[in-house]
Amino acid sequence: MDEERIAVFLDYENLAIGARESLGGMSFDFGPIADALAERGRVVSRRAYADWSMFDEDRRMLTRSHVELIEIPQRMGIVRKNAADIKMAVDAIEQAFERTYVTTFVICTGDSDFTPLVHKLRELNKRVIGVGVKGSTSKMLPPACDEFLFYENLEGVEPRPAPTPTEKEPEASAAPVDEAAAEEEGIESLITRTLAGLQRSSGDTVLASSLKRALLRKDSTFSETDYGYRGFGELIRDLADRGVIELSEGPAKGDPVIQLASGSAEESEAFKLLVSVVEEIDKRHGTPFLSGLKNEVRKRQPDFTEKKFGYSGFLQFCRAAERRGLIELAFDPKASDYRVTVS
Repeated sequence: MDEERIAVFLDYENLAIGARESLGGMSFDFGPIADALAERGRVVSRRAYADWSMFDEDRRMLTRSHVELIEIPQRMGIVRKNAADIKMAVDAIEQAFERTYVTTFVICTGDSDFTPLVHKLRELNKRVIGVGVKGSTSKMLPPACDEFLFYENLEGVEPRPAPTPTEKEPEASAAPVDEAAAEEEGIESLITRTLAGLQRSSGDTVLASSLKRALLRKDSTFSETDYGYRGFGELIRDLADRGVIELSEGPAKGDPVIQLASGSAEESEAFKLLVSVVEEIDKRHGTPFLSGLKNEVRKRQPDFTEKKFGYSGFLQFCRAAERRGLIELAFDPKASDYRVTVS
């Protein structure tokens, strides 16, 4: 497969001010972005847009990184900002039509005004990677991209503690909610659920590269480094060692075929737990209904989730148990629910 050919466009004022205000006053450095893109393909064009009289020191840093500086003349406030945005968008679209060999556009900004540009580039069959500072990135922009990289998560970026913690208080209070949701699903659940979906939709073998692309389509900010892995290969090897998935040789070196582990010990224990809960409820209160059964299972095992084993929902998990001859499901039209009994 041919390597990706990448064109980079930097809304420099957005990045520089975002880094200064959100990352403890640190100066923006293009180096970590250049390193991250070097792993993804060959960068053929680098352009940064700003009124460079405001960023004299930065000009030298960018010049050393072979970035072409596009001057936006000094104007007042929003007029100057719009001039930079328009010039950058026009240049990107022009390059998409005139440089057909460019396969990937990297739009470095957190400004939601560039969302229509991202949509248009994708309409033109271009892959779009976004890069922005988390604290100054609109929530609209990352989902529009094929992949989105938060600048502070890149290797080589070490944000300093924020000098005004009181200003960050609202974000800090919201963070535990996101972390709790991430912990609940977990990397095992995320991988197995995505893998199961790929197997259902394609009916064909799933390669590691296809799985990674699917994960990024679900969440353009996904990165295995957030879970403590140095690369995607290390992640899938660890899951294979733990019996979550199975790996076999693929058509290309370093791109193995991935499939869900057949009948893992942990999945068997989960089915045994389900049977035990059904038997216990049946003895106490009679035949249980499917609704509410998952809550009863979680009372016995709080971290239980069927998604960990690749099932899209609890009903699908119970149908798998029925297929194994462990339980029986019978729909009760009066209750509009399934009755669950042990086989």
